Amino acid sequence: MSTEPETTEENEPGTPGGTREDGTPETPADGTPETPADSTPGASAEPGETGAAADGTAEEAAGESGARLSEAEAELAAQEIERERIERRKAEKKGPIESGAKLSGKAADLLAAVRAVESGAKPVATAFTEPTPAPRRPAPEPVRRPQPTPEAAAPSAPAAENVEAVRGVLTAGGAPEALAAQVAAALGEAADERLRADPWLLLRVGGVRPEQADGFARALLGADAGPDDERRGRALTGWLLEQAALAGHTALEMPALTAALAQRSVPDADAAVQSAVAEGEALVFQDALDPRAPEPADDEEGEERPVRVLVGLERLALAEESLADGLARLVNSVPKEDGSAEEWEGAAASAKGSTAELIRAVAAHGLVLHTGGEASLAEPAALLRTATALGLRAWAAAHTPTGRDRFVRLCGAAGGPAADSPVAGGAAEGPDASAPGGAASAAGTPQAAPVATVAGLFSGTEGPGRDADGALDLDLLLVLDAPQLDVETAALLVESLPDGARLVLSGDPSVLWSAGPGRVFADLLAARVCPQVASRTPDPGPLGELVSGIGVGELNQVEAPGKEVVIVPVRDAGEAVHRTVQLVADSVPRAIGVPAEQTQVITPGHGGAAGTRALNAALKERLNPGPGRFGGFDPGDRVAYSPTPGRTLPGRVVKADADGLHLSCAGTPVVVPKERVEQSVRHGWALTAHQAVGTRWPAVVVVLPGDATQALNRPWVYTAFGRADRHLSVVHGAEQALARAVSEIPPKPRTTRLPVLLATQLPTSG
Repeated sequence: MSTEPETTEENEPGTPGGTREDGTPETPADGTPETPADSTPGASAEPGETGAAADGTAEEAAGESGARLSEAEAELAAQEIERERIERRKAEKKGPIESGAKLSGKAADLLAAVRAVESGAKPVATAFTEPTPAPRRPAPEPVRRPQPTPEAAAPSAPAAENVEAVRGVLTAGGAPEALAAQVAAALGEAADERLRADPWLLLRVGGVRPEQADGFARALLGADAGPDDERRGRALTGWLLEQAALAGHTALEMPALTAALAQRSVPDADAAVQSAVAEGEALVFQDALDPRAPEPADDEEGEERPVRVLVGLERLALAEESLADGLARLVNSVPKEDGSAEEWEGAAASAKGSTAELIRAVAAHGLVLHTGGEASLAEPAALLRTATALGLRAWAAAHTPTGRDRFVRLCGAAGGPAADSPVAGGAAEGPDASAPGGAASAAGTPQAAPVATVAGLFSGTEGPGRDADGALDLDLLLVLDAPQLDVETAALLVESLPDGARLVLSGDPSVLWSAGPGRVFADLLAARVCPQVASRTPDPGPLGELVSGIGVGELNQVEAPGKEVVIVPVRDAGEAVHRTVQLVADSVPRAIGVPAEQTQVITPGHGGAAGTRALNAALKERLNPGPGRFGGFDPGDRVAYSPTPGRTLPGRVVKADADGLHLSCAGTPVVVPKERVEQSVRHGWALTAHQAVGTRWPAVVVVLPGDATQALNRPWVYTAFGRADRHLSVVHGAEQALARAVSEIPPKPRTTRLPVLLATQLPTSG
C-alpha cells in the first residue's frame, strides 16, 4: 500500500456537459465504472494523486499549404490507387461473388432478384459486374526517399457551380445550406438533379439521420413522400449498412437488417433490400455455417447445407474478399530464399524462448501471427534486427507516430542499427512537448531503424517506397498493433506486398478492436491458418500485473509501493472532473515527478458531465487559459487531430493565421484549413480509449464516472489501464461496475465474413 501525499485544492472550472460526437467511426465511447477501494487494483483509496496525460494517439500527417499535398490527402490518393489494383485483381476472377443457391422463402425471393439482374432481366448494376480493368499505370521507379504524391492523384473538390446548385435544392427542402459541399462530393456530377429526384440520398452525408431525410423529402415531394416509397427503403438499407460499418460490422445478417428496416416504418423490408441489391448499393451472400463441411452430394435429396444470408456494402465485400485472397497468397507462397536455412537457424539458436520460436516461424512461412503485451515488443524488435542482418529488406510499421518512435527506441536500445544509418522516410528522436515521454521525431533527421507508420507507407512519405510493379519494395513487413487493422486497411497492405514477401502481424489480442469495420487479427487467430507465436514475456511491475489480470477477467489488488497505481474515489461527475484536474496539474507532477505535459486523461466518451468535452474545458482553463481566438483554440493547447475518420493524431497548437490552424503533431508541422478545424480538431488533454490505442504515456488518469457504466467492457478497461508506463490513477465513481465489466462483459461481437472466406481457401494449421 502506498500513502498519497496531500493534494492542493484547486478552483474547479465549469464542466458543461455535452452530447456524443458523431464525426468519427470510433466505437461509441465505452464507459468505465469505478470500483470501491476494496475491489479495485491499486494502492491507496484516499483521494490522492495519480496522473498522466500526454498527447493523444496518433498517426502522423504532414501538411503544408500551397501546391504540396497534405499527408491526409496523399494517403487518401494512395489508397485510391491501391483500390484500383484490388479491382483489377477482382476483374481477373471468373464471375461475381457467389450468392448461393439452396434457399427458400424470403431469402430465395431476394436471390431471385439478384439473378434477374445477372441474367439481364433488369439493368446490370455495377455491384454485379466485374470492374473493367483500369489502364495500367506506368510503373513508378523504386524510391528510397519520401516522395510527394502527384498532384493529379489528389481527390478533387466539387465544382463551385455544382455546390451552388445543390445549395438551392437544400434550401427548397429546408435542409442546412452548410451541407451543400458534402452532398455535392457524395453524389458527384448533377448532384442537384439526383437529390431532387431522390431526396433520401441526403442520407449519404455523414451525420444526417432518417427522420431528417424524411422531413426533407416531404418538403420537396409533398404527399408523394410516403414511408412505403421504394427510394426511401433503398436509402435506409444503405444507411443501416453504413451504421453497421461504423459499429465494426462488415455485413449484417438478413433478419437483423429487415428487423431494423421494420423498426423505421419500412412496410416491406424484404422489397427494400431487394431494391438496394438490384441497384448495386448492397451485395447479398450466403455463407455456410460450417464452411469446412463438405457439400452435400447431388443424389442426396433433401440435404441442404446450413447457411446464413448476409447483406453488405460493396466496398467492404470487395475489401474482405481481396484480403482473403491476399492472405491465401501469402500462406501458400514460398518465401524468398533470403538467408540460408542454417543462417536462420543460427539466429534462432542464439535467441531465447518465444523470440526463437518467432524467428523459426518467419524463416519458413509467409504469414505469421505474434501475440503479447507491451514487453513482448522486444521479440519483433529482435526479429527485425535478425532479418536485416541476413540481408532482407525488412520494415516494421506502427499505427501511430508515437508507436513508431517507441519501437525505434526499443530497436536502438537492444542493439539495433546505428542512429546515423540511412533510412528512408525516417526521423530521429528529439525533444518535443507533443510526444509522450518528451521524445518525438524531428523532421529531416534519419531514423534509427527501418520503422514507419501504416499511413506513411500508403502515402509514400515513409517506408521503402515501391518497386517497378508498384508493390512495396521489401521482403518482410512487420505490422505492430495488429488489432487496429480494419478490413480495408489490411486489404491494402496485403495487396501491396510483392510475391514471396513475408508478413508478420504482431499485437495484443486483448485491446480494443479497430475503429473501422472488421476484426482482422482476431479472425485470423481464430481461423488458425498460419503459425501463431504467443510471447511468454510478462509485462513487469504492478502495472503489468494489474493489466495482465484484467486480460483474463480478474481485477486484482496489486501492491504498489512506488505509487504505480492509485485509486481516487469520487461521488459524482463534478467531483470526478475536479479531482482529475487536481491530479494532472498538481498531484502527479509533485508526487510522481511526471509533468502535466506527459500525463494523459482517458474517459469513456466525448459527451456527459465527465466526458472529453467537459474534462478538456476544465483542463484548458487550468493548464492553458485563453479566449480561444481561433475556433476555441489558443497557442499551446493540446489537441487531437483527425486527418481522416478513425485516425487520431496528438499535437499542440502553434499559431493561427489566414492559412488555418498550425499544429505540431509528433514533431511534424500540420496546417488545418479554417473550414476543417471544427470537424477535425478537438482539445486533447482528455481522450477516449479508442483514440489512445497504440500510444503509451508516463502517467495516465482514467476517469470512470458513474453515468458511463453501461459502456464498460473488459477490452475497454484493459486498453485504458494499459496506456500507462509508470503511473496509473483511477478516478473511480462506478462502484462495482468496474469489476463486473472486467469479469463478465466481453467485447461486443462483430459480424464479418473473413473466417468463412479463409476457411474456403486455406486449411487450418491444427
